[in-house]
Formats: sequence, structure tokens, C-alpha cells
Amino acid sequence: QVQLVESGGGLVQPGGSLRLSCAASGFTLDYYAIGWFRPAPGKEREGVSCINDNDGKTYADSVKGRFTISRDNAKNTVYLQMTSLQPDDTGVYYCNAAPVAVSAWWGQGTQVIVSS
Repeated sequence: QVQLVESGGGLVQPGGSLRLSCAASGFTLDYYAIGWFRPAPGKEREGVSCINDNDGKTYADSVKGRFTISRDNAKNTVYLQMTSLQPDDTGVYYCNAAPVAVSAWWGQGTQVIVSS
């Protein structure tokens, strides 16, 4: 059974950092482009960052220079290092295949709250 489990969220003050993890089971992440998504005004979710099977990385303009995506194939896990967090980064973060998510792969997400 394919499953993606997100973790690492929490409450952090503006300017703080968090590292999110996306652990996969039931399939090998190596062969897929994986993205991080979060809710956005006017849409269900927006893509925040993506890493492909050749380690090519893309970022939304709003997080460039602050977020870094990476993968550890040995652990079958994709990470999102988030620094200089701002209140607008608040939301539930999900990982999934990218750029087209697989509906059956949506997990519970991990909550990020940026607040003083």
C-alpha cells in the first residue's frame, strides 16, 4: 500500500526554522518527482517546492532563498528545510507526486504555525 507520511511541523516564531519530512512506504521515491504543497487563497493547494528524480529542484517565488528541498533515497524520504519563516507560511503542508499529484497519495499533512 502506497503511503506518504508528513512530519516535522509545529509552532515557530517569525524568523524561525523547521524541517519537514515526507516518508514513503509501499513504493520507492527515487523514481518520482515529489513536491511539497500547502493551502493557498483561491485554490485548494499550491506547489511550494519540487525535487525530481535527477535532483532538479524548483521553488515557488514566495519561498525562494528560504526553503530547501532534498531527498535521502536510502531513507525513502524527502525533506523541506524552511528558514526565515513568516506568518504567511502558516498552513498544513503535504507531500505528493509532482507536478501532478496522485489523489490517493494525499496524507494527513503536517501543521506549520508561524506566530509570535
